[in-house]
Amino acid sequence: MSRTSHLLRRFLTPYLLLAPGLLWLIVFFIFPTVQMFLYSVSTGSVDFGYRLTWSFAAFTQIPQEFSRQFANSILYGTLATILTFLISYPLAYFIAFRGGRYKNVILFLVIAPFFTSFLIRTISWQIILGDNGPVIGLIHTVDVFHQVPQNFTFMGEPIAVVSGLVYNFLPFMTLPLYVALERIDLRLIEAAQDLYAGPWRPRGWIYGALGGAALGGLVGFGISWSVPAFAAAGAVLGTLIGGFFVSESFLRVTFPLSLPGVFAGSLLTFIPALGDYVNATLLGSPKTQMIGNVIQARFLESNDYPTASALSFVLMVGIIIAVMAYARVLGTEDLSGGVTI
Repeated sequence: MSRTSHLLRRFLTPYLLLAPGLLWLIVFFIFPTVQMFLYSVSTGSVDFGYRLTWSFAAFTQIPQEFSRQFANSILYGTLATILTFLISYPLAYFIAFRGGRYKNVILFLVIAPFFTSFLIRTISWQIILGDNGPVIGLIHTVDVFHQVPQNFTFMGEPIAVVSGLVYNFLPFMTLPLYVALERIDLRLIEAAQDLYAGPWRPRGWIYGALGGAALGGLVGFGISWSVPAFAAAGAVLGTLIGGFFVSESFLRVTFPLSLPGVFAGSLLTFIPALGDYVNATLLGSPKTQMIGNVIQARFLESNDYPTASALSFVLMVGIIIAVMAYARVLGTEDLSGGVTI
């Protein structure tokens, strides 16, 4: 009897430990998701109630009416993820390998904005990018040839929305990258520097120029500014970075070992940025609306629950598919595991 009880306890212990987390998922994720789907295939109104009719009319109107908002969300979310990565990786690298005794101070500065409300942080960008703000004032000050129009503005433009997204989600990218880089054994980097001494292969200049031009062109397209100008600037920066700052040891050892952090940071940035509506509301205009703005308006203003639920369900499924594809392409199946080089 004692042996039977011991075996039974060993068998049940893992499930008992999982029970609180599973219960939490069932109550706060699975049940609301099922309820959301049932609303999306229902008809009726808030005043007279909704009846489950299995009507997919709300889904059929999405491609025709909301394709622009979905495109804005994907474009702005992608740009925000790329830009936060380009800013966060050098920062996380410096903290992990050059921070020394100031690591904790720098990390505190990274997360310090979290002590302020997300809404307040976004409103502050209205002041920074506003027509009477410091950025516009500086542009007009240095414009000695008066080439910038007097009505030049950032507010209501894609650049303002993307800037807000990058600022608000920067810590979500920096912290996972720092953790991944901090875990790398320094002896591996030293060995890599001995094996792959010197700069990147001679093709590094070419790869840097092409990659920089592609990213610059994407940024220019995303913020609706001159694509050729941004592509040219990106090519110059890419050439300098690829030729002077990127070593072969970094590409072969350091960056592959940090891929779990890249994966985690990308998800923590892209997913909330894709569904964000605060930045587009406060910094954007009707032409920069994201799908989150439509969902918020349909739920809280129009009380159109079927359409709002259908949009939310499509967004959720799209994110899941994108994450699965991204994980497969990146080859990162376990966020805590290593990466085969």
